[in-house]
This record gives sequence, C-alpha cells and structure tokens, in this order.
Amino acid sequence: MQVEALAQLRVLEVEANKLANHQVWEQLDDAAPNHPENFQQALEHLLPDLSERSEIEVDLLSQMVLACGDVSLVPFVRLSRDALKAAREALKQGCTAVGDIPAVVTALDQTRLAHLGCSIQTLIDNPHINSADEAEATFWQQDQWRHRLQELPNGCVLVIGFAPSVLMAVCAEMRSQQLKPALVIGLPIGFSTPQRLSGGCSAVAFLLSRLKALKGAAS
Repeated sequence: MQVEALAQLRVLEVEANKLANHQVWEQLDDAAPNHPENFQQALEHLLPDLSERSEIEVDLLSQMVLACGDVSLVPFVRLSRDALKAAREALKQGCTAVGDIPAVVTALDQTRLAHLGCSIQTLIDNPHINSADEAEATFWQQDQWRHRLQELPNGCVLVIGFAPSVLMAVCAEMRSQQLKPALVIGLPIGFSTPQRLSGGCSAVAFLLSRLKALKGAAS
C-alpha cells in the first residue's frame, strides 16, 4: 500500500509541475505584447551622441551595433566623406565585391548583390582558414594570393574582415596604382592603425574600424 501511495504522489507531483509550468508560460505569452522588442528605442539609450553624424551614418552605425552587439565599436569607426556615396554608385554599376577569406564572403548579402548584378570573389580562397592568424600566415606564405590582389578589377568593393596584412597590402597596391577599388571596408580582427589607410590613400573611399583582437569572433 505504501509503495502504491508513493507512486501516486509522484504522479500527482509531476502533473502539478506540468500544470504550473503551463500556467507560467501562458502568463508570459499574455504579457509579451505589452513589452514589444523595440531595438531602435533601445539603441537610442545605448549609443553615444551622434548628433554630428549624418542620418545615413547613424543608421549604418546602428546596424553595425545590432550585428555584433558591441556598442563600444562606435567611436572607433572611421568613414571617408564619400564612402557611402562610393558604395552606392559602385553597387548600382554591378561592381565586384571581394572578401579577404571565405568566412567574410559568406557573411555578405549574396541575394541582394546578385539582384544588383554584382559578382563576388574571395581573395584568399582557402576554406580551411578559421582564424586571423591562419589568414595572415596564408597570405604571406603563398605568393598566389598577393598576385591575385593585383589582378582585382578596378572599381571593386573590398571587404577585409580577418587579415590586417591584406589591408596593408591594399594600401601599398593603391599607392603604386596597381589597385583601384571604389571602396575599401576594413574591419579586420586585430587591426589597430587605420590611419595608415586613411592618411596614405585618401583618394579612395573607406570605412574602417579599429577593432581589437577578438578570439573566436568573426566580425
């Protein structure tokens, strides 16, 4: 009798827990409409004063913060005056978008680029690269990738997200007139001196971020 009674109590306990959990979730579901997710309103409280930035720059910075979840990157982002204009014109003309490694290319909005008639290329076309260190080593140890950099079409948009050395090589090629991109987007992990690009290649539009090394991140 005691065994049966204990078994019945355990069954009742399980059913009571299920009922309680169900009621809790119902209450949460009912309350959800009262607390809608308003990312824009939340960003207004998180972002620093951007009153001196244009509306389109504020929107760009907001999207970057939403994408990576790091508000602290905002003060480190540098845009040339014509960066957004150059990007718009190049994309409308069906430019080639070039990422430094496959992981960066995968992150591009390939559907939208295809709709605009833009082709996509990967500079260091090695699917086994998973870190900034690997990207750096591959770029310097294999000449083919540096030669490929020189062969990129004029008016392309370069997106560099992993290899600081690629960005520095881009600077050198632009100074020697071997490379003429429409826009350079440089946010490589571990890169901390964008002034080398903005100061030495001021004729080329750029968007840079002085991001510190983030182990395991691919932003």
